[in-house]
Amino acid sequence: MIILLDAMGGDNAPDATIKGAVKASREIESEICLIGDEKIINAKSKEFFGKNLTDISPKLKIKHASEKIEMEDIPTQAIKHKKDSSMVVGFRMLKSGEGDVFVSAGNSGALLTGATLLVGRIKGIDRPAIAPMLPAYKSKFLLMDAGANTNCKMINLVQFAQMSTIYLSKNFGIKNPRIGLLNIGTEETKGNELVKETYNYLKEHSKENGINFIGNIEARDPFEGNVDAVITDGFTGNVFLKAVEGIGRFVKNSLTESLTGNIFSTICAVPSLPAIKKFKKMTDYKEYGGALFLGVKKPVVKAHGSSDEMLFYFTLKQAEDFAKGGSVNQMVEEFEKIKEN
Repeated sequence: MIILLDAMGGDNAPDATIKGAVKASREIESEICLIGDEKIINAKSKEFFGKNLTDISPKLKIKHASEKIEMEDIPTQAIKHKKDSSMVVGFRMLKSGEGDVFVSAGNSGALLTGATLLVGRIKGIDRPAIAPMLPAYKSKFLLMDAGANTNCKMINLVQFAQMSTIYLSKNFGIKNPRIGLLNIGTEETKGNELVKETYNYLKEHSKENGINFIGNIEARDPFEGNVDAVITDGFTGNVFLKAVEGIGRFVKNSLTESLTGNIFSTICAVPSLPAIKKFKKMTDYKEYGGALFLGVKKPVVKAHGSSDEMLFYFTLKQAEDFAKGGSVNQMVEEFEKIKEN
């Protein structure tokens, strides 16, 4: 299996991509092909490790790409005109079968555009979506959509629920994953027209679509561990995601400040350090890797734009599991059946 990594994408690239790839190569089975300027990659590799990248491990490869898509580039124009960019080259390799999964921390709009135009949507799926995993009490849940589609129709939310079901079943072995519709209340009369229409449809047709629909949920509910996937439009989902990340940082910073405020609090905290470390690990978004692009024909993973070495390391491990799980192939098969019917 080959993981294609956009070595030039992200705020901390290529330093973080190179370090993360080297770290991941020591633990995963797959080859990692870094796509980007070969001279820059090898120069950085020598700076960090004293040798060219491909001399570090037989699992590490380089595919030269002379251009880079910047964060401020207009997505469609960048994909069309920067044909030798690390992102476009990566998508072409993925489509042609030269790799099994593509990872990038680059321009989110360009990544979604490229995945849709160059790799292609799964037939029968109206819109792909961004799906990150988030921590919950003694579990985790999938957020679908986290920002790809700010304006949605009912069919989009229904398909998000179908794709979430397939992914969680295939990759995590969750039988009948619990699917909740994000709303401002659990009552079926609550919400805007989109949510009410979607609720009514899922209430009547969830079984025939293979969805274990548990009804409306509020934003606090997923963290109690009682839902496996949260379905919403990309605007609401992105606000939800950013709020969660902000609260996580607030809790960590406040906890650290409280425990290190003076010598007495520090001493008293010593017996609790194992529990504190466990809590930090559980709530650290880096542990969960990047966000999946569900709805395209090949596995694509969006890493955080500010990814550091450790986040790339976790995302590459996640990408290998995503590709091995085979959920994308199952989505292709399932939606092809739906289209035929």
